[in-house]
Amino acid sequence: MGKKIIRTLLFISCLVLFPGLLPGGASDRAAAQDTIPDSPGLEQHTPANEGGEPPDYFERDPFDDEYDSEEDHITISDPLEPVNRAFFVFNDRLYFWLLRPVARGYSAVAPASVRKGIKNFFSNLGFPIRFVNCLLQAKFTGAGCEFERFFINSTLGVAGFIDMADREFGVTAFDEDFGQTLGLYGLGHGFYINWPFLGPSSALDTVGLAGDYFLEPTYHADMELGEKAALKGFKTINGTSLILGDYETLKNSALDPYVAFRDAYIQYRQVKIKE
Repeated sequence: MGKKIIRTLLFISCLVLFPGLLPGGASDRAAAQDTIPDSPGLEQHTPANEGGEPPDYFERDPFDDEYDSEEDHITISDPLEPVNRAFFVFNDRLYFWLLRPVARGYSAVAPASVRKGIKNFFSNLGFPIRFVNCLLQAKFTGAGCEFERFFINSTLGVAGFIDMADREFGVTAFDEDFGQTLGLYGLGHGFYINWPFLGPSSALDTVGLAGDYFLEPTYHADMELGEKAALKGFKTINGTSLILGDYETLKNSALDPYVAFRDAYIQYRQVKIKE
């Protein structure tokens, strides 16, 4: 009962102190993930390790029986396969030659607790993307939870470095983006794209990524392009340091890593749209 009262007071206080965070307010785009999309397409390929959380489409095992049903298992056209495979090799080598060595060095000097706190901070910045897309999908409970999480973690969680909303109040995140919103309204995935640096995507999610870009805080921040790139690079290195090792394991276990990652990506995105 005490926690419910505190949560209610925090929510009311947030409405009073930060009305601009509501839709149409001056702060609609004040916080988000970052300007340049995630890692060289490689952080996204790796499940969790060292206590870190997995990137998007490996939060669920892509080879689980859940995907064996005809309803869940879908395919995507791949007319650009020769080009996509070339970019897959490029991203793969970038991971092994640059990202992994740098992430290993970083993890050797930065304690895991610090790296997890930084990961929480960047996640907290992603509030506008999740909040707005919850509203667009009419997931008003999710929008309320996201609003509550942002206020609690930005205050009691010390600018988001500590996920107090989940730890103390049991308020979990609703991971929504514009690609899921478009899919919910009936748009298909189109064809598969493996972008250099950005990694697996589809025609649908590429459009969604562009839409989410305008909700990111760094898009509106007074920063040079180089500074935004450096911030994005730091986020990528920090996130990769928490999941080192599993990309190699999954790649080595697949007969054709390109096909395995492509299929895992599209199955995961389909499940996210249906949720």
